[in-house]
Amino acid sequence: MSDETDRLQQVRERIDSIDDEILRLINARAEAAGEVARIKRESGEPGDFYRPSREVSVLKRLRAANPGPLPDGDVLRLFRELMSSCLALQQPLSVAYLGPEGTYTQEAALKHFGHGMRAMSQEGIDAVFREVEAGNADYGVVPVENSTEGVVSHTLDRFLTSHLKIVGEVELPVRHNLVSRVEDLAAILRVYSHQQGLAQCRAWLDLHLPQAERIPVSSTAEAARLAASAPGAAAVASDAAAERYELEVLFPNIQDGAVNTTRFLILGNTTPPATGEDKTSVVVSRPNQPGGLAGLLAPLARYGLNMSRIESRPSRQGVWEYVFFIDVLGHAEDPTLKRALGEMEQLASLIKVLGSYPRAGD
Repeated sequence: MSDETDRLQQVRERIDSIDDEILRLINARAEAAGEVARIKRESGEPGDFYRPSREVSVLKRLRAANPGPLPDGDVLRLFRELMSSCLALQQPLSVAYLGPEGTYTQEAALKHFGHGMRAMSQEGIDAVFREVEAGNADYGVVPVENSTEGVVSHTLDRFLTSHLKIVGEVELPVRHNLVSRVEDLAAILRVYSHQQGLAQCRAWLDLHLPQAERIPVSSTAEAARLAASAPGAAAVASDAAAERYELEVLFPNIQDGAVNTTRFLILGNTTPPATGEDKTSVVVSRPNQPGGLAGLLAPLARYGLNMSRIESRPSRQGVWEYVFFIDVLGHAEDPTLKRALGEMEQLASLIKVLGSYPRAGD
């Protein structure tokens, strides 16, 4: 045996030993998580053992402690999956998402909850809200805005009639592909995708497929399903959708912007406690009068609070009357934000806190 072969064998034996120790520690962690669940049950706590604030605290600590060489993102993904599996041993989470399989929303759900969840594909955003409202799902995941095309209005409008809270958010880089079983671009007669997907790839489609009809459907995964069965069809969809429906990726990354990110919201029934890195979403309205909106927002400026987003939507209560969806950094129970919201309530005809939740991380 050569010196090189001998050294390789020694390293491989060391790797095997490390793997055995990792396996032992993973199961020890699972046992400790089970003990936490037993203590909570004995003390009469409700059965929901998922704690977003605790998860954020754990991941934040691990990111700060990571010495490398694994990058922080890889370490966090590994530990998310570990926490997901441990939670599934205690009580598997059911999570409704905008389906079918292969959508970016499913990818966001997996990023947030890990593969230990029980994923429940839904045909539309309304259905995701309904499943969580009815108690058939513990949580829901819906898209809310894209960095290129802006807000998903259907999601915002649904909050006006729902009692659900926003309990988390996920930011996901979106990379669109042209996928098909047709290899010749000239033979592609129609392109399916979600309307946002079509809009986010408008320039590429104008240049390369000007002859093709663009057909909006409920999701990018549904687009891939249709493209797999329709002659002369292609779809703008993800890698996962292409794999799920056995389509070839003809052209990757055809989105118009170099940075194309979609933000997703996690829907639930309770507001997580503060973590120190939170965001609060509020919907407000005030009678249409000069300076009305400026006055409504004045408390945020007065207390030095950072408003990260504002979006207007028709109120559906009268012609040219609007409600405003606002994101503010901080938790609704933080003293400063709590005072500001109290002052806004005195000025508003409507104010509703949609949720305070940990801000999206890696």
